[in-house]
Amino acid sequence: RPAFSAAMVDNTTKETVQKLPLMSVQAGPRDGDEWIKRMKEEYMALIAYQKVNKEAGNEWFTIESNKTGTRWTGKVWTFHEHKKYEFDLEFDLPVAYPSTPPELALPELDGKTEKMYRGGKICLDVHFAPLWSKNTPRFGIAHAMALGMAPWLAVEIPSLVSLGRIKEKEGEGS
Repeated sequence: RPAFSAAMVDNTTKETVQKLPLMSVQAGPRDGDEWIKRMKEEYMALIAYQKVNKEAGNEWFTIESNKTGTRWTGKVWTFHEHKKYEFDLEFDLPVAYPSTPPELALPELDGKTEKMYRGGKICLDVHFAPLWSKNTPRFGIAHAMALGMAPWLAVEIPSLVSLGRIKEKEGEGS
């Protein structure tokens, strides 16, 4: 079971994450055959997470990796006031992965919020980084999406809309 602090994660997120398989292979992108085993675990966890989301009627992202599993791209979306907001997702796994979490980025939101670093990397330091370090190497990309990206979108997109920093894209209505 993953280690959680009550203050870090709401119950719904905690329940979702507990349905995800934990990683067992401690391997990063430079670890040859062990990395291939880790990538299989990563994909199994992502498939499980997508299944959990689909069963809950809450599909909110697509994701795929390059051949080596070091570069990931996809789409994330959320609904706010019956409008859909969709963004490109991208990140490279750090050399020290899984000891170091991935830096999830939404490049088109770069500069629109203080909760973001250069290049559109979302800020996960305060809540997510300690949780990741407590659960290394058991957490993977699916966990980063569930515990990092999902809460970030839920908080930041309504804020950015209310501040007038983003608008619904044409043709993306619900």
